[in-house]
Amino acid sequence: MTLTELLILLIIAAICGAVGQSLAGYDLGGCFVSIIVGFIGAYIGMWLAHKLGLPEIFAIHVGGKTFPIVWSVVGSALFTLIVALLRGAVFGRR
Repeated sequence: MTLTELLILLIIAAICGAVGQSLAGYDLGGCFVSIIVGFIGAYIGMWLAHKLGLPEIFAIHVGGKTFPIVWSVVGSALFTLIVALLRGAVFGRR
């Protein structure tokens, strides 16, 4: 995988993470956090799709790697909701 392909994957993950956070209505952080949330969301979303027997709806192939856009957004939103609920339970509402 070249540097350009890696940067493209990071940008796609950042966009998916940001969209997932905005759908959840909770912001976990900046651009770097959005990248992490996008990758975690891709894993959660693909795991959930596999368990439910759902296909990959829209996936981008970059450098031999497949990045599921729709499931990444869904997983990012779910992950953000879980983190928001845990933060609210632990630290209380402000």
